[in-house]
Amino acid sequence: MANKPFGLAVRAVVLDDKGRCLLLRRSPNNKTNIGRWELPGGKVEPGEDFVQALKREVKEEAGVNISITKAVGIVQIELPSLIVVQVIMEARLVSGLVSLSKEHNDFIWLDRAQLPDMNLIKEFYPFARLYSKTEGKRED
Repeated sequence: MANKPFGLAVRAVVLDDKGRCLLLRRSPNNKTNIGRWELPGGKVEPGEDFVQALKREVKEEAGVNISITKAVGIVQIELPSLIVVQVIMEARLVSGLVSLSKEHNDFIWLDRAQLPDMNLIKEFYPFARLYSKTEGKRED
């Protein structure tokens, strides 16, 4: 793991008005983790603010607008030439209906308690287990 550069990515636990989480399923258009479920988000471009990056990525991947409420976790993924640190933020759905990009072929809204039961990208299971046990308190 030493000597690899670090990259930054952002993910959102997007919650609807019922407190359900949005997950997206990776389509065959991806190189890895096809068919696995993930939180919307992606890499932060050089010089880009990570909050703006998260809003952009969620809009691109899911077609919805969000309002970020708080940080809820970190996931680290080691790739062949890079270590990607993914900051996970909790967000509220502000507007829009889910409309998927070519990177995903399905979506689901589910209760946070169900997160560990999904076919997630493997590095997200520790986060999913912890987050599934938190209370879904509304922050207005």
